[in-house]
Amino acid sequence: MGNLGELSPYEARDAAGFVASMQRLKERAGLTYRELEERAARNGDVLARSTLADILRRASLPRPEVLAAFVRACGDGPRVDAWLDARNRLAEDAATAAVPSAVPGPGSGSHSEADAGTETEAEPETEAEAPPPADRSPGARPHRAKARRGVLAAGLLVPLLALAAWAMFPDDSDDHGAPSGSATASRAPVDGWVTVRPLRTPDLCLTDGRDRAGAYPNAVAVQLPCARATVPRTYLEPAGEGFYRIQWHHPQEGKGCLTVMSSGPVKGMLEPRNDCAQATLFHVEPASADAADGFRLRPAHSGRCVGMAGDVGAEGAEAVEERCTGAADQRFLIRTG
Repeated sequence: MGNLGELSPYEARDAAGFVASMQRLKERAGLTYRELEERAARNGDVLARSTLADILRRASLPRPEVLAAFVRACGDGPRVDAWLDARNRLAEDAATAAVPSAVPGPGSGSHSEADAGTETEAEPETEAEAPPPADRSPGARPHRAKARRGVLAAGLLVPLLALAAWAMFPDDSDDHGAPSGSATASRAPVDGWVTVRPLRTPDLCLTDGRDRAGAYPNAVAVQLPCARATVPRTYLEPAGEGFYRIQWHHPQEGKGCLTVMSSGPVKGMLEPRNDCAQATLFHVEPASADAADGFRLRPAHSGRCVGMAGDVGAEGAEAVEERCTGAADQRFLIRTG
């Protein structure tokens, strides 16, 4: 059986690519459709082999419960949430792309946004599901229109009240280097293949190197000219709830995920570890509302920030976990690469 952890559900960019990832997961699990059906049953799931075979032949997203059963049956249970999150992202993207410029009127036959790009089973409309005769009368339509306007007004009022209430709470954070949050919450970093560049030295990229003191034999994250930092490639993998894994893919060494060292001569520095399941999760947050200010990398276990050690503009300076200060060396540009 192959290493299932090497297959990221976030690499897919559309429904067809996601189904291709599912096919690769099945191949790495080395199981037949019948064996997957039997495994799912032992897990308490329902996964008919005929349904699964049909899903893997199509280019549409599976239903969430079918996907979860499939991933568990393939032996990738610990990452079910990641598969579901990746699937839901693609469904939301497809729904956004499918929204027409004008709102369709009654009887237009449009589907809901949540169902866009998702594999569903059509069900015939029954007489019981049709609106009662009274609703078809001309006098009922103005009443329904008033009701809809009332619901819309209430829906708009609730967020405004919630926003006003939120503004009344004091900011009791003692981390003055942290961004305000409200101005930056809507901006997310690009994921997938990227380069990570310190804001102060945008011609330098985070890549593998050695600590300048020579105290550690293994690779750690340092900044070097991007033109020389083509290997390893960096992959930013969403892990849900705004957290990410920073993967390095090396043609000889394979895949490793950056992990903050908790002890030893390079304590606080970032080392690529093969066990990505135990690697550090980073909260990648906007430094401000201005995209030019970049992002900050905050390890989930500490809430501190990643910055550059010593002479922050020097080639070979190490990335290190440190107290958040808001300084430019703790801000990074994340670009598609």
